[in-house]
Amino acid sequence: MFFDPKTLYHIPHGVKTRWASPENWDAAAGAGGTENSGRKGSPFFYLPAGAQRVLAEVTGQTGTLRRIWITISDRSPKMLRGVRLDIYWDGASEPAVSAPLGDFFGHGLGRMRPFQSCLFSSPEGRSFLSIVPMPFKTGMRAVVTNESGTDLTLFYYDVDFTVGDGHPAHTPYFHAHFNRENPTTLKRDFDILPRVAGAGRYLGAQIGVIVNRQRYAATWWGEGEVKIYLDGDRQLPTLCGTGTEDYIGTAFGQGRFDHLFQGCPLADEKNMQYSFYRLHVPDPVYFAKDIRVTLQQMGIWEPHTKGGLIESSPKVFRAGPGMEEVDLRELGDDWPIGYFERADDVSSCVYFYLDRPTNGLGPITPAPERMKGLVEDTDMKTHEGI
Repeated sequence: MFFDPKTLYHIPHGVKTRWASPENWDAAAGAGGTENSGRKGSPFFYLPAGAQRVLAEVTGQTGTLRRIWITISDRSPKMLRGVRLDIYWDGASEPAVSAPLGDFFGHGLGRMRPFQSCLFSSPEGRSFLSIVPMPFKTGMRAVVTNESGTDLTLFYYDVDFTVGDGHPAHTPYFHAHFNRENPTTLKRDFDILPRVAGAGRYLGAQIGVIVNRQRYAATWWGEGEVKIYLDGDRQLPTLCGTGTEDYIGTAFGQGRFDHLFQGCPLADEKNMQYSFYRLHVPDPVYFAKDIRVTLQQMGIWEPHTKGGLIESSPKVFRAGPGMEEVDLRELGDDWPIGYFERADDVSSCVYFYLDRPTNGLGPITPAPERMKGLVEDTDMKTHEGI
């Protein structure tokens, strides 16, 4: 169990529960369901292209954002990547959380799948749910912006939070940040989390990979290691994994699974698209000065895949200090297997706590670049009527 059972029956003095939703925009006491004289009258709102809407806001009070639930009528890849969620703490002018709706809630690559982790879930692949605890000291503001270029007809949500929580001065703030590189650069590790200054805790990430099949055929893409640079690390990291699928707890390839702390909800081997996560809840990653988290783009050729790789890209850069270029057609049986550097389409939404309400990471990947090249998901229903 990853929480203290005693918290279930502990009632803190002076703490009040509030829900913000289209039935009570301000989360005001005794003001829910006023639209239709107490009957259901305003369960959703309309979010036109280019529009922005405040989902919840608190000023002048301490509190904790505890749960966010959302569903929308258009769950296409364009909308999942085009609608942006921003959350601000304590009156800051820059968001601590900034990410596409889909990626923040664990639906990578604009493709929804049922899954359940300890912090995010989607019971039937039609909703967005977070139970990450997000403390604030003087206020918070959660905002959605429709950058998809298409009107969104139905947006349902509720944001559940408490006010009056007595947070110690050193209580950190929750942060999330999205990044995409399409394609990545050979031998330049992808930044899951660019370097951030401060003290805190790295909580994990949701990562998406779309394999460059034209260049690398159907070869295995996941030999790249996750590296975590802590407290002054520059050339080499303190924490280093052994491979991408190893990082999320599986091995020798990557299929579909979802567990509390790691999973791969999307494993589309036909189209070579993968969306996966790792949450460092039982194995905390603390930092005192700064942190950077990266992922190498590295693949492997084996006897059964070497032919396809030769056909698509006979010359590859072999993994190693000199990144030597080799022609696979000239390698005999002495080289039946080998690692090589790759450049695929990689994206991530990272989660961490930091001792300050802003992180200095700047704006996330612009909407056109977030949405570019995503394919409509034919395996899931992405549009609903009223």
